[in-house]
Amino acid sequence: MTKKPRSRGRRIRRIVGRTFLVALLVGIIFLVNLIWFKPFFLNHYYDKVFIKFALGSPETISSLGLPIPQWIYHYGDDFDDISDKALQQQRANIRQYLKTLQSYSRSGQSESQLLSTDIMAWFLDNQVRGDKFAYHDYPVNQMGGIQSGLPSFMESSHQISSVSDAKDYNTRLSKFPIKFDQLLEGLKIRESKKIIPPRFVIDRVLKEMKGFVETPVKENILYVSMQKKLDKLPDIDKAKKTKLLKASEAQIQKAVYPAYQKLINYFTQLRKRATTDDGVWKLPNGKAYYTHMLRNHTTTDITPEEVFELGKKEVTRITAEMKDILDSLGHIDSTKTPQDFLQQFNTEKRFLFSNDDEGRKQAIAQYQKLIDHIDKNLGKVFDVRPKAGVTVKRIPKFKEKTAPGAYYEPPSLDGSRPGVFFANLRDMKEITKYGMPTLAYHEAIPGHHFQLAVQMELKGLPLFRKVIPFTAYAEGWALYAERLAKEYGFYKNDPYGDLGRLQAEIFRAVRLVVDAGIHYKKWTREQAIDYMVKNTGMTKSEVVSEIERYIVTPGQACAYKIGQLKILALRAKAKKTLGNKFDIREFHNVILKNGAAPLTILEKLVDRYIQNKQ
Repeated sequence: MTKKPRSRGRRIRRIVGRTFLVALLVGIIFLVNLIWFKPFFLNHYYDKVFIKFALGSPETISSLGLPIPQWIYHYGDDFDDISDKALQQQRANIRQYLKTLQSYSRSGQSESQLLSTDIMAWFLDNQVRGDKFAYHDYPVNQMGGIQSGLPSFMESSHQISSVSDAKDYNTRLSKFPIKFDQLLEGLKIRESKKIIPPRFVIDRVLKEMKGFVETPVKENILYVSMQKKLDKLPDIDKAKKTKLLKASEAQIQKAVYPAYQKLINYFTQLRKRATTDDGVWKLPNGKAYYTHMLRNHTTTDITPEEVFELGKKEVTRITAEMKDILDSLGHIDSTKTPQDFLQQFNTEKRFLFSNDDEGRKQAIAQYQKLIDHIDKNLGKVFDVRPKAGVTVKRIPKFKEKTAPGAYYEPPSLDGSRPGVFFANLRDMKEITKYGMPTLAYHEAIPGHHFQLAVQMELKGLPLFRKVIPFTAYAEGWALYAERLAKEYGFYKNDPYGDLGRLQAEIFRAVRLVVDAGIHYKKWTREQAIDYMVKNTGMTKSEVVSEIERYIVTPGQACAYKIGQLKILALRAKAKKTLGNKFDIREFHNVILKNGAAPLTILEKLVDRYIQNKQ
């Protein structure tokens, strides 16, 4: 009798042991299959592709705040590998990802899976289509690139919450030479293929980089950022802090600045080969490249000629609306265009802040006030709201001269960092008070911050759909948000603000004309500048920065208007079809709660919503 319990206990242990071994074996097979082969389940494949992208990009993990423990994958002391070998492997991986995705049977996929599959397939296929243009870009330009992007990344994305994080920061500083050498490898390949930036681009980046290395180390953004982050650490003693800062100083001096100097030397020599031709038509197979970039950014098959003509049509329409407002305000002069009046307003003291630090402080406060006000009064328009907050900051001084008027940086996925609306305060004469509401609505709420933060907080979607970029969708939404603010009363009793909104809209319409003009019609930089000044009423200094941006990012500027017009057309279609059943909040849920999508797929989503509602 006394042996039976022991016997039963041994049997139970054997059963548990076998069960554990089987479970372990199944788990190992599953993981091996997930990592190295085609996953059994489609949802796991979505995650696998995203994880593969992320694990190949330490910078993406830091920027997005992905919750990957450093003890599993220590990414915090490294940068992305941008060597030509690594980029070729990345392109090969993308081709394989697409092939594997297409091997899953569509018949067994749910409605949500079909949408995820279509979005991922469009994105991967677009990358494959661009393979033949892999070197048709300017990785170092006045708008961005490693020379400006890496210091900004270190300042905004490398979080320091421990001494270990601080040591990783210094290790990353020590790896600037590796990153810059990989960059130089790619630049030399482009040079051999006669893909050389216009001369003005080289002049701009040389000025920027020389200014960077001539800054005393302890005033450099890389040192100052480290100092500020260490000051916020509660449990670090003074000796440890001093040691870490000395290490930062040493790495900037012996690793960072020499890396920049090497790049400066290269561009100084390259300048001799540069020309003043600005459009990508000058590149090998340049016309096909521009057509591809239009598709890449607009997610449509619109042609360069269609872009050009659409832009001119929109410029005419918006100019007429501006004239109506000016006439109502008593600004009537047959010798002046609406744009002439805007040029006049640009210099009037009532519309400007003082061009000093006090004026900059007031402008940031005013932007935040506008954002906070609209944020509290959107109940009639949305029933989905982002949890993440948004704050307004000045674009860092070291890059504000060549940066755009504003840009937005989304919050981190882990919630450690809010969204940031960066305003360019280099010259306060460029900021008119009547133009501020529209910019705030575009960059923050209900524009970029609203859309991107909602997307990142969506539940039940594959991770890739929370972060995947589609320019026409994101920028189209932000431009649509400007119009939405007008429709729901946020410009009531503010005709000058409404004029500022129309100025912002005509600015995007003009972009269609000048972008296609430069890259398709072979316009010169000066032709494009003159057209934009004439038709927007913007200051020439603003316009020069904009035109130079379009030159180095062909097609991107066209995405705003194409995206906005598509969303407006889809809304009009839903309203007409549904009549009294139409609810603006439901429509916005369709647009926002599915995450970013190509415009062709977005149209299918709205059509499905209309059918279901009927």
